[in-house]
Amino acid sequence: DRLRAQLYRLLAQLLADIPDRRRLEQISRLTGDDSDLGQALSALGAAARAAVPSTVDDEYHDLFIGVGRGELMPYGSYYLTGFVYDKPLARLREDMRRLGIARAENVKEPEDHIAALCEMMAGLIEGAFGDPAELAAQRAFFDTHLGPWAARFFADLEAAKSSNFYMPVGRVGRIFMEIEATAFEMAA
Repeated sequence: DRLRAQLYRLLAQLLADIPDRRRLEQISRLTGDDSDLGQALSALGAAARAAVPSTVDDEYHDLFIGVGRGELMPYGSYYLTGFVYDKPLARLREDMRRLGIARAENVKEPEDHIAALCEMMAGLIEGAFGDPAELAAQRAFFDTHLGPWAARFFADLEAAKSSNFYMPVGRVGRIFMEIEATAFEMAA
């Protein structure tokens, strides 16, 4: 569970803000085994070693901010309905209230941003909102708020025209979401 939470937190950090030189140096130490996820983590480490912070900054802006909007819209509501503020966001806000998860005051993005959802999953696993959530509660949150769209978002990130450093981030995220979905199914 600790490793799952760490991987969710890594994805959250990379998608919430532009990694600085220190973060890139930390990520550059990532290595993995011969599994698909291990190879993806190794590729992310290699991308961080080759990364130039200013180029990663430009790439982040092209992907997620852009002029008017970025190449990708990292919101659950958008992926599920085509609109940013829609029913999936309302359901998430209800679940956040029920689970005792408060919106961070300094965040301006809607709560269904992929980074926020990854952060929430890490918090549920680690117990950041009280006791660690039971596996059934983690699964319910995942199945409702990440499962229906996150793997597709990460696949889009992996294939995005502007993706260079973020291509292996997309690969790690896609593979991890697939593993999580399978593991939750097997645990049922």
